[in-house]
Amino acid sequence: MSITKEITFKKEGELLLKKVITDSVFKTLDIEIAKTEYETQTGLMYRHMMEGNQAMLFIFKKERPRSFYMKNTEFSLDIIYINKKKEIVGIQKNTKPFDNTSLPSNEPVLYVLEINGGLSDSWGITKGDVIEWIIN
Repeated sequence: MSITKEITFKKEGELLLKKVITDSVFKTLDIEIAKTEYETQTGLMYRHMMEGNQAMLFIFKKERPRSFYMKNTEFSLDIIYINKKKEIVGIQKNTKPFDNTSLPSNEPVLYVLEINGGLSDSWGITKGDVIEWIIN
């Protein structure tokens, strides 16, 4: 009999989503940060869910086009691609759980933010919005 420990969210900071035109924060999220190779490759795989106020932020060493997929991810995500200026340059919305289809950024990015599927539309996240974060 094998018992596997459920992977739980680990708050490592707070992320602010801002409208660049008004420089106003429109959403604050608790974030878990994927920094290591293993954390980046695993992301939100093998988790059952994520709360609406939670997100995973991927921080890469080099800005370049990126591609994510939903292999072993049980719930839909919005994958938000962000350049080195911390501007949102693309969003893959309402991804399909367990799908191996490549979901490209289409532009060079340094950061990727994953939130629950559908939230980018309900929160009004658009290209050009910016992010900031504070690490605990």
